[in-house]
Amino acid sequence: MDNASDYGSEDSRLCGVGQSRRCRRRQRNDQQDQGSDSDMDEEEEERIVGQRRSDAGSRGGPGRVAAAAASAAAIAEPSDACEYGSGHNTNRGASNTGPPHPESLMELPPELLVEIFSLLPGTVLPNVALVCKKFRQILNTETIWRRRCAEEFGMREDLRKMEVTGVSSQDLYVKRVIPRVKSGRFMKLLPDYEHMDYKDVYTHLLHPYRHILGIWQPDIGPYGGLLNVVVDGLFIIGWMYLPPHDPRVEDPMRRRPLFRIHLLESKKATVECMYGHKGPHKGDIQTVKKDEFSTKCNQTDHHRMPGGRQEEFRTWLEEEWGRTLEEIFHEHMQELILMKFIYTSQYDNCLTYRRIYLPPLMPSDLLRPGLFKGTYGSHGLEIVMLSFHGMSARATKLTGDPNVPAGQLTLDVDLSQPVDLPELDQQRNIDVLSRIILGIHEKVQREVEKPASDTSACVGHAEEEADDAATEATEVNHGACADACQTGPSASSSSPEPQPFVLPLGVMARNEVYPRTCRKCFYGTGLIAGHGFTSPERTPGLFVLFDEDRFGFIWLELKSFSLYSRLTDHLPHAHAPSMERFEAMLRNMQSWTS
Repeated sequence: MDNASDYGSEDSRLCGVGQSRRCRRRQRNDQQDQGSDSDMDEEEEERIVGQRRSDAGSRGGPGRVAAAAASAAAIAEPSDACEYGSGHNTNRGASNTGPPHPESLMELPPELLVEIFSLLPGTVLPNVALVCKKFRQILNTETIWRRRCAEEFGMREDLRKMEVTGVSSQDLYVKRVIPRVKSGRFMKLLPDYEHMDYKDVYTHLLHPYRHILGIWQPDIGPYGGLLNVVVDGLFIIGWMYLPPHDPRVEDPMRRRPLFRIHLLESKKATVECMYGHKGPHKGDIQTVKKDEFSTKCNQTDHHRMPGGRQEEFRTWLEEEWGRTLEEIFHEHMQELILMKFIYTSQYDNCLTYRRIYLPPLMPSDLLRPGLFKGTYGSHGLEIVMLSFHGMSARATKLTGDPNVPAGQLTLDVDLSQPVDLPELDQQRNIDVLSRIILGIHEKVQREVEKPASDTSACVGHAEEEADDAATEATEVNHGACADACQTGPSASSSSPEPQPFVLPLGVMARNEVYPRTCRKCFYGTGLIAGHGFTSPERTPGLFVLFDEDRFGFIWLELKSFSLYSRLTDHLPHAHAPSMERFEAMLRNMQSWTS
């Protein structure tokens, strides 16, 4: 197991600090008796710290605290720091009758040092502990490490009153299904552990595994997926997100734990596989390279059920689709379901994951980008990522199917081509809608082909002039469309009035209830292909924006309708550092499945 050894020497430095802190009285006694190593009650210490914070603030002020924190962070060598902290100052005035101003960090009271050290990143604290004995003792303060755990990893739980607040009571238990026993048994996922120090949790759990926090896409062939790795109390848990049962697209997402990491009594992190129905068992995690890691189950026999593959399939089908095979009457759908079970079960939770980012929010975006659940006919519900790129809105599949796999661009919407819907009675006529969309499609195709012919006929200076003119025209069109679309969340107050909307007769809608009004409609294309992603092609269709959290797409050639609903789950550590990094991730995602 790769425990992210880059923390390495820092861990060993912190491990030798000890388990207690000392009050100021014991620090004074240390000058006479350095052998004293008594502990101070933690609650009493925090009470003193709380009482002295106001005094510390008035003594130094926020500016002085920040400056002191910067000084502490700038400590490079322990010898230099100790020399700085020796407190020798020949310029002290003997006539000063007020309280002496501290001349170094060493002279600051412990409660102020606690406040200063709490502002430093956890990676700096091992060097601070090497400065001197006083700093080393102060760094045993739980307040410092509790703040680091909260600010760097979002850990809010009180370890002295440990309650797993981030997991619902239903998620705390996994049902162990036993054949011929309807009730089954439930096994607790998160066992109770004794009190652990925040320093231990930070040093041996949170910091070594910080690189796997966030959202990831598993390499499961065309099916893909969405994994969210989060800090949950004393655990790091990898939750696989599953769409709601088809066709309830607006229901919340379902979650299934695949692995967890926690500390043993020996303060060593251990990885456990959560796949199957027999409770946690031994697993392993390896960091393959940056933004990629893999999991391995060391006890795959825990995935097997007494009833054999047939019982495993029935259980998987109930979890995946919420129904039995007898309740699925469509023969083609039965084949697709059985194919997915055979393909995905062969991995036995031994998977490789690649990092994905949520798209950045730009002021010109038509709506807030993010993750959506969408209906895809016989393939059920799938997860897509909606992002904006200039005058284009794109939906990329995070989960896929044998026809169009995960990672492919399922929708490409041209925001410079708005569509004015006809009256309601005309909207019901598929031929009317087809003429409108196909007319725009032919126009766009001509515009795409025209620059190619013009470029071949132009040479020298004429070619440069044509490029300049095209660039100027694009900028003008971009600004005009941005004004016309009133894009961005800040422009929601000036959004156009909702207009009536109805699906054309003959368009299949998978029984979902779609809104009867919409804000805007645009021309776009959708990706279709044969089984095995053969003969892929982009087919014209209509993108319909219903509201901030829902949109739809009418596939003209397939005569079907897909409804998309926003995924509202909180996904920490998932936002892209920049638009460039996000676009690079999209390109890599498409290459994974191509």
